[in-house]
Amino acid sequence: MKEKYEVDNNLTQEKTEYEKEKLTKKLKLVRNEFKTVGKYGMPLIKKQEINLEKIDLWNYTKTKLNDGDNKNKTIHFFTYDWLFENVYEKPELAMEKLKQYYAVLSPEFSLYWDMPKALQIFSTFKNRWCGAFFQKHGMKVIPTVCCAGDDSYDFCFDGIEQGSVVAVSTYCREEYKHEFMKSYNKMLEVIKPTGIICYGTPFDEMTGNIKAISPFDQEELIAKMGFENYMKKYISGELYPTR
Repeated sequence: MKEKYEVDNNLTQEKTEYEKEKLTKKLKLVRNEFKTVGKYGMPLIKKQEINLEKIDLWNYTKTKLNDGDNKNKTIHFFTYDWLFENVYEKPELAMEKLKQYYAVLSPEFSLYWDMPKALQIFSTFKNRWCGAFFQKHGMKVIPTVCCAGDDSYDFCFDGIEQGSVVAVSTYCREEYKHEFMKSYNKMLEVIKPTGIICYGTPFDEMTGNIKAISPFDQEELIAKMGFENYMKKYISGELYPTR
């Protein structure tokens, strides 16, 4: 029988604390509890009914427990990876905050063109794994699609069912518009999304059922405050006291 990630629901009272800890560490290591697809075994994020009219994005760094004022928001991760790496490392803690919101985008772990392909694949795996984990716990999940050119096409669309609502970002992609559009059109061909949430201004050439969302300009905030001051306030909790 395949073990579940959430240890408390899967262990009998007879198991010792040592056995519980051992199982927890094993499950976090192997990450094999979800159905996988594709050449590299990407966890599958299942297609769900998503009302595009209800999508109002909210940065993950602003989430908090008992956030009744923002329960209708959809959480996004279009920010620096180090601000949300804990979502993969400690998903059960992140879930406690995220489950109260309308929906969540799967985290966009960076796919840089100059990354070794192994790291690109791992970033995509983490994206899909987190989405599958949150979906398993009853949350609405919108897969975030990110590519790194032609060489990524054999994995970057895996783990997303055809006909899903997906999310993409054009934020700071103007310089790479040609490459973005090539990947975007390939995504339309492979996934055939019924809806597309675009974080940033859509390019004129983009087609499909698109809902555009203006981005929160975190880089502008850093520019105003200075990076060192920003980091001090972030680490102290002063910058995002609600996180």
